[in-house]
Amino acid sequence: MNIFKNLYNYRELLKTNVKKEIRGRYKKSFLGVLWSFLNPLLMVAVYAVVFPIILKTQQPHYVVFLIVALIPWTFFTTIVSQGATTIVVNGPILKKVYFPREILPISVVTSGLVNFLISTVIIIIFLLGYGMGITKYIVFYPIIVVAQYFLLLGITFILSSITVYFRDIEHFIGVVLQLLFYATPIVYSMDTFPEKFKTILYCNPMTPIINSYRDIFYYQRKPELNNLILIFGVGIGLCLIGYLIFNRLQRKFAEEL
Repeated sequence: MNIFKNLYNYRELLKTNVKKEIRGRYKKSFLGVLWSFLNPLLMVAVYAVVFPIILKTQQPHYVVFLIVALIPWTFFTTIVSQGATTIVVNGPILKKVYFPREILPISVVTSGLVNFLISTVIIIIFLLGYGMGITKYIVFYPIIVVAQYFLLLGITFILSSITVYFRDIEHFIGVVLQLLFYATPIVYSMDTFPEKFKTILYCNPMTPIINSYRDIFYYQRKPELNNLILIFGVGIGLCLIGYLIFNRLQRKFAEEL
């Protein structure tokens, strides 16, 4: 329960740090927060040309199909990449001032969540633009977002603490994320895979999350109950495990930094 007590006692610092993360991401950038929209749109533009035109993908409304998955995936990769180095980057501050160390990874994930919520506007615009509209199943959106938040928090706790001791991890992450991209149903549908291979895809925690976003936005149906239970269970479980690892390793952060 100490983490909740610490977060409450240092809530102003947490709030300030989240604002700093958001502002710092677009510091000295002419377009500023508009990059929250432009980054996923530019990626969609590339894939929208490659797959439907060059590779002859037959998926209806492929741009919507793609953007519904690509924006949550961008949220995931951005936080994993930034979260892994948050303790190392803030090393000078950690050695001078005491505050609960868990505030740093929580700030990274929370600021990423704010950007993701802003980017979700793009999904809504494309749904309306393609005449698909928004259905009642959007009520499941907060549930999926919270599950993804806890999943990312757990991953960030683990990576940020281990990177302090093994700096090579931050270079290894980019390769892993690139491989994971193709093991996640982002540019393709789960229906294109034989049943025997789908089990392998579900070993990737982002698979049920992406599928759930697609269910409520693209297919406009209730997400599979098994998916929701799975992503919530994995998210909460990984968050608890991640915090335990972080709490154990943080004792020697100052020495290593």
